[in-house]
Amino acid sequence: MSVSRRATVQGLSPLGFHDMSVQLWGQDDHKETIICVHGLTRNSHDFDILAASLSASYHIACPDIVGRGQSNWLATAEHYNYAQYMADMNALIARLNPATLNWIGTSMGGLIGMMLAAMPGSPIKRLVINDVGPLLKKQALERIGAYTGVAPEFADIAEVEAYLRKVHAPFAPMSDENWRDMARNGATKTASGGYQLSYDPKIGEALRATLPPFDVDLWPVYDAITCPVLVLRGENSDLLDNATATAMTVRGPKAKLVEIKEAGHAPSLMSKDQISLIESWLRQPTT
Repeated sequence: MSVSRRATVQGLSPLGFHDMSVQLWGQDDHKETIICVHGLTRNSHDFDILAASLSASYHIACPDIVGRGQSNWLATAEHYNYAQYMADMNALIARLNPATLNWIGTSMGGLIGMMLAAMPGSPIKRLVINDVGPLLKKQALERIGAYTGVAPEFADIAEVEAYLRKVHAPFAPMSDENWRDMARNGATKTASGGYQLSYDPKIGEALRATLPPFDVDLWPVYDAITCPVLVLRGENSDLLDNATATAMTVRGPKAKLVEIKEAGHAPSLMSKDQISLIESWLRQPTT
């Protein structure tokens, strides 16, 4: 099985430069590149299985968005925002200089992909959006905001795994091995010998400070996208409801929609059938 290698890309915020860690898979000279971007509190390891499976045919970059995983943390919460994430992704795209760029994004990663794909002259040729859309439900955002950045210190990895199984219960399908890997790859040791989740708690502060008292409407962004789009929706998702997902098939880029049975927010993209679905769609010619 293919293994990844780490690279560092420098991003720039109003606070100065910061390092963004990126996992790279496959050969640099593959004709097509895929950038895979994780959700709000997650990290690049969420795509280990998918990237290893696709790396024979694609050059794949899986960044730890600033404040997550092995990337630097920012000094203040207010700079954890989509403008910063888009700027960092632009730096990554410039570094990769891909001949053909595809994007796979889960939740926050899907929103970043939507925003970049909607820009004039966007280099994104195909966009896979995993369980997020242009209408973000207030209740779902509040649920995510309630646990983000407020996790306690854990005594051991087993406690980390139990916590992740609780807050990410809607991820599906997930095997026991998947949960163990998520815990090992998503926690770091503290000075006291315990463990903490591998993301900056200030991300939670930034989210809660900007939560509006209403649903967030990003339809103008979605409607500006012109590249082919595949939307994956967990059948029990509280972030991407069926009505919004269905509307995405008739508006803007008129996405292909696939509902993932038994999943909530969000399909894990770790199972063979989900990976095969994505690979088959990516191989379809663009028109």
